Amino acid sequence: MTRVLVAEDIGASGVELLRQHFDVTTAFDQDGFDLAARIGEFEGLLIRSATKVDADMLANATALRAIGRAGVGVDNVDVPAATKRGIIVANAPQSNVVTAAEHTLALLLALARNVPQAHAALKGGEWARKKYSGVELMDKVLGILGFGRIGQLVAQRAKGFGMRVVAYDPYVGAERYRELGVEKAESSDDVYAVADFLTLHLPKTPETEGWLDAEALAKCKDGVRILNVARGPLIVDEDLQAALESGKVGGAALDVFRSEPMTDSPLFGFDNVVVTPHLGASTAEATDRAGFQAAEQVVAALTGGAVTTAVNVPAIAAEDLEVLGPFVPLCRQLGRIAISLAEGSSVDRVEVELLGRIAERDTRPLATAALLGVLAGHTEEDVNEVNAPAMAEERGIQLVETKNATARDFQDLVRITVHSGDRSERVVGTTFGRRNRPHLLEAWGQRFDVQLEDQLTLFRYTDEPGRIGAVGTALGQAGINVVSAAVGRDVSGGASGEAVMVVTTDATVPPEVLDGVVGIDGFTAGRSITL
Repeated sequence: MTRVLVAEDIGASGVELLRQHFDVTTAFDQDGFDLAARIGEFEGLLIRSATKVDADMLANATALRAIGRAGVGVDNVDVPAATKRGIIVANAPQSNVVTAAEHTLALLLALARNVPQAHAALKGGEWARKKYSGVELMDKVLGILGFGRIGQLVAQRAKGFGMRVVAYDPYVGAERYRELGVEKAESSDDVYAVADFLTLHLPKTPETEGWLDAEALAKCKDGVRILNVARGPLIVDEDLQAALESGKVGGAALDVFRSEPMTDSPLFGFDNVVVTPHLGASTAEATDRAGFQAAEQVVAALTGGAVTTAVNVPAIAAEDLEVLGPFVPLCRQLGRIAISLAEGSSVDRVEVELLGRIAERDTRPLATAALLGVLAGHTEEDVNEVNAPAMAEERGIQLVETKNATARDFQDLVRITVHSGDRSERVVGTTFGRRNRPHLLEAWGQRFDVQLEDQLTLFRYTDEPGRIGAVGTALGQAGINVVSAAVGRDVSGGASGEAVMVVTTDATVPPEVLDGVVGIDGFTAGRSITL
């Protein structure tokens, strides 16, 4: 009988599910259990966050076929090493979304009605009804920044209180907002302008760190109340403190902090600040749910079922991988470029066109890679090769894949188009040479040919002499070296048509340098992209 090891307490329901299918050993209730020495006995392994499954342990796990992580993160598992050994690694990504959404609502109510302050006062012997009079949620505007799984659940629950909900997330389809009865903001500024309560549900990325700073807070309504149950670094603490002191912000409810554990922050000294010690995912139900969901995935993996939350790449035929392998990073890069150039306020559809010999293969990894390029870094939940299609569906983003075994001018060609309402942005690429170097062939409606590098910048301008020199001079003055450049121009209308220049550089082009070039007469747009 298949043997499964439960290294940590995942909850009774998860263990019971496993016992219905396998011979289960529980290590967490045995003193001195030597996991490293005995791992080779088991085909399945269930863990939480304390167990470290590194490459050395996996080398001894000769029978292991599946690892279930009862929780979201898999930092304690060497996923690449597991993948090389054909071991499926699955997590429980939806185990805490309800819990996080409910905690957001708990803080929302506590903030509106001064519950913690009144509780402390009454226990201290003070009957202060007038002092702690609050506000109703009915007819108030809840602004949501980040409209993924948790943001959507918060919206549904807030509408039950009669709130008007306005959300901003350019990586969610417009139809999804309509389905939930939520107003789609065109920008974060539009949310700031109307929100009585503002809740953050963004991922932590270089772009979102410090998102809510003095400049953003200045755009908010006077007396706005701020909630953060997502990531501590999303808020600049010093700017929030200043806004609380001035009265610009009427209160804040914080569950997460820039560094944790946090027990001594200047924000704790404000009477109108409610804090909890990162309890967003901490409920008995969430803990049990994570264990049960992880157990479900291990059962599926070991009995031939569908593993829906694997975090490592599902296997494809070796002969397909040999042909498609070089195009996986290309598709991801093209998806990244397309979304960076798109100008709409939502993503409604992603089209992936595959032409040439690649169209004759199992191309699922290519379409998924394109989605990864579009979504990566823009969702509160981690996106990977397995969950990208499901995450796109949840966000109302349609994935359309078309294949044609014939490609004009090239042996293989990839076209990726991002649609946003009545706008669309198409990019085209291929690979060249024995080393399969990725090349960008079309963007912003113009054709050219440039080998893709990590740093890519595009400019759109009126086609007149001196444009290349202007860009080169600006980059040179900033100490940025040009690796390669190419120009595509519209010759149908004769001179002074539109042109697009793409430049690869050895360093990131700072926003001020980009804005300086775009500010030159004749330049109309610029984008700097890190691939």
